[in-house]
Amino acid sequence: QVQLEESGGGLVQAGGSLRLSCAASGRTFGRGAMAWFRQAPGKERRFVASIRWSVGSTIYADSVKGRFTISRDNAKNTVYLQMNSLKPEDTAVYYCAAGPAATPLPPSYDYWGQGTQVTVSS
Repeated sequence: QVQLEESGGGLVQAGGSLRLSCAASGRTFGRGAMAWFRQAPGKERRFVASIRWSVGSTIYADSVKGRFTISRDNAKNTVYLQMNSLKPEDTAVYYCAAGPAATPLPPSYDYWGQGTQVTVSS
């Protein structure tokens, strides 16, 4: 079993920056991926970014390309989401996830964190 815990959410002004962290603990798993999703009130959970753990290759949703960066620290078993140039439409609960493949589909992921709130004011 793997446990994931997000941190770093908060309230920021439009144009500001925030860095989310997701610490993984528990039993290790094979070559796979970690990802960030977000969910605004009344909306579907949407893909944000993913990273293949072993090689560090990344993919991004079009809405965040050029503004967000996903990365991982092998020694700390932690994945990060650096968010720059934040917009009000980025407001959502952000979730980290882990699974066998870096896909944009929530059912592909076996483990989920509890979520952290990000609010961007205009």
